[in-house]
Amino acid sequence: MSGEPLLLIGAGGHARSCIDVIEMGGRFRIVGLIGTAPEVGTEVLGYPVLGTDIDLPCLVAQFRTAAITLGQIKSPAARMRLFSAALAAGAELPAIVSPLAHVSRHAELGAGTIVLHRAVINAGARIGRNVIINTMALVEHDAEIGDHCHIATAAVINGGVRIGAETFIGSNASIRQEIQVGTGCVIGMGQRVVTDCADGEWLPPGRRPS
Repeated sequence: MSGEPLLLIGAGGHARSCIDVIEMGGRFRIVGLIGTAPEVGTEVLGYPVLGTDIDLPCLVAQFRTAAITLGQIKSPAARMRLFSAALAAGAELPAIVSPLAHVSRHAELGAGTIVLHRAVINAGARIGRNVIINTMALVEHDAEIGDHCHIATAAVINGGVRIGAETFIGSNASIRQEIQVGTGCVIGMGQRVVTDCADGEWLPPGRRPS
């Protein structure tokens, strides 16, 4: 197989979605994954789990380019830890975009961000580092997404919205235009956010925003 060697950091369910995006893109050749100790020696969609976090510096020295493929539900702590460890080991963490997604040439993507199938990022949008823009999510014009966020499946981030770092926006949630969502928020599945959210605010599914 041709392509730039790529090490995947995280071997769970989200890694499977990432693998599909990476295979379709054709730029990278997946060499294997980093997982937990019980996962070492197994395979994910035919790719070997080569080691654990302890092996990260050695594997980065061998392959150099990596992607964080651990998922993020609610807390970004594990993804943040792995992102920092990969950078400390000298990894290059490119932004990865599905060929089935649309990212405007007038948008910005930070290092380590992944954009999955059918997602749309429109002109003037700015996406931070280590962000997941999941399947069919929409980030409209001039919206800003901070580092280490997860915009889940089919979520809608309307024009001019500002979302602070380390925030989770659940599937099918919708954020009205120009809304400010703080750092470390959790916006549950299906929520309709029409007022600003303070840092750390938690809106689980079914609870009406105040």
